[in-house]
Amino acid sequence: MTIFNVLSLLGGLAVFLYGMSLMGDGLEKSAGSKLKTILENLTANTFRAVLLGIGVTAIVQSSSATTVMLVGFVNSGVLKLSQSIGVIMGANIGTTVTPWLLSLTGIQSDNIVLKLLKPENLSLVAAIVGIVFFMFVKNAKKRDIGVILIGFGLLMIGMDMMSGAVEPLKEQESFKNILLLFSNPILGVVAGAVLTAIIQSSSASVGVLQALSVTGAITYANAIPIIMGQNIGTCATAMISSVGANKNAKRVATLHLCFNIIGTAVFLIIYYLADFAVGGFSFSDDSLAAVGIAIIHTLFNILATAVMFPFIRQLEKLAYVIVKDREKEETREILDERLLVTPAAALSQSKNLTGKMAILVKNTLIKSLDVISEYNEETAKSITDAESVVDHYEDALGTYLIKLSRKSLTVEDSQQVSNLLHTIGDFERICDHAVNILETAEEVNDKKIVFSKDTKNEINVLTNAIKEILENTVKAFVTQNLNLAKQIEPLEQVIDKIKFELKNRHIKRLQEGEYSIETGFVFSDFLTNCERVADHCSNIAVCMIQIAEDSFDVHEYLNNIKANGENLFEKNYKKYKEKYKI
Repeated sequence: MTIFNVLSLLGGLAVFLYGMSLMGDGLEKSAGSKLKTILENLTANTFRAVLLGIGVTAIVQSSSATTVMLVGFVNSGVLKLSQSIGVIMGANIGTTVTPWLLSLTGIQSDNIVLKLLKPENLSLVAAIVGIVFFMFVKNAKKRDIGVILIGFGLLMIGMDMMSGAVEPLKEQESFKNILLLFSNPILGVVAGAVLTAIIQSSSASVGVLQALSVTGAITYANAIPIIMGQNIGTCATAMISSVGANKNAKRVATLHLCFNIIGTAVFLIIYYLADFAVGGFSFSDDSLAAVGIAIIHTLFNILATAVMFPFIRQLEKLAYVIVKDREKEETREILDERLLVTPAAALSQSKNLTGKMAILVKNTLIKSLDVISEYNEETAKSITDAESVVDHYEDALGTYLIKLSRKSLTVEDSQQVSNLLHTIGDFERICDHAVNILETAEEVNDKKIVFSKDTKNEINVLTNAIKEILENTVKAFVTQNLNLAKQIEPLEQVIDKIKFELKNRHIKRLQEGEYSIETGFVFSDFLTNCERVADHCSNIAVCMIQIAEDSFDVHEYLNNIKANGENLFEKNYKKYKEKYKI
């Protein structure tokens, strides 16, 4: 084997890894909302979690990437440790997809269709179709398919390059002697684990083993321990990712490692006991083709999951034993940057935290409206404390979303990021108005300002309308309910008219000497803050509708629904006008 063979092997590995990365990115972008749905529906149902783990890993083409996502979710509090166990099991099965694709190298036939499936031919067809889709088609979804095909083509070309580079080894006895060492289970497991830890992908390291299989020197005896070790080596990425994370996130990485070590130990013990019992398997020294490696890899992961599935609670307890709670950790909401490598997961996490921010803002504003009529020091403090938390949410989310916007995103995901950036600003401003209303309440309380019965009734009508528009806005955002979002603008228009009417009435009362100038300023500030809260609610709802209807002109949308007198808008407007009559 010459230096040029070595260069060809390393170059093939580089093309292989890049193709795998490109195909995974393309699959993830193409999956888009499906991947987000998968991630958002992780439940305590372990069997379902296994299926979800298989699906996510098949999409991102890496069990390591799935486990890193889990570390991020658990670290940020989105997911519980117990929910991650089934996903880890499923991830190990999902990672077997790539070796099956690579096993196409073993196809031997004169049939033209089967010949096209051979890597040297299929890779060219995939690359040609992929580049046509990528360069000449404007549709974003089809361009993503182009990226998938280009990645697949490069994956196969890299595999073919590696196979060609190692083919001369079949004539070298020294190479066969080295492989004999790996028939020792311990050496084989260590070799597989080290190779996978370096490459950081079990699919890629299995691909290298499949490439070596063309030499005819890979046998069942040395392949089985190496494949077992590859499953252990893939845990390295998650273990590194868990550094600096909280205890539960560390337990996710530990669970992944424990699952693979225990699975490997059980599988090898059973295999070698059976081998000893029958006096040695007759196939042990037989050559193993690429498809045989794929079969062993798949069987191991399915059997390991089946064996370990009934012991999920014990696995969780083991993780707690290994990673102990030395001191109580502070529970806090964070955005985990580990998830930025998988934009769909990062976007899902951002939406969840924005939803929590929205609920906090809603509760804070309702408290501020209530203290106008009944001032309370404890409530006042909780409002100012909540405003600080909301400011922190806005800063953290804004920074995180800017970083996310720099990633390779689908058009839909890019729009969602833009929507969230606008939305967190509106929610933060609503909370600022809650503090402004609190200051008005403090002034009313300190100066002993007393409103007339009529004014109190008017304030009550306005505050009820503000509470409803905010309740509807937050509910529409959290549940992504477009029908509810379309009811926000009619109510905002009613609130504008209420504010205008109340201001006119108050001016008249001032002119008649019923109230002082000072009281007039206080009341005017209250009306202005209420109106602006409604405006921000309108902004949030319109932003949701823009994304859903692929329209980005806010003013055009608002003008159209008012000018055209849309049935739904008119119906809701009349309903709210009647409900909040003053």
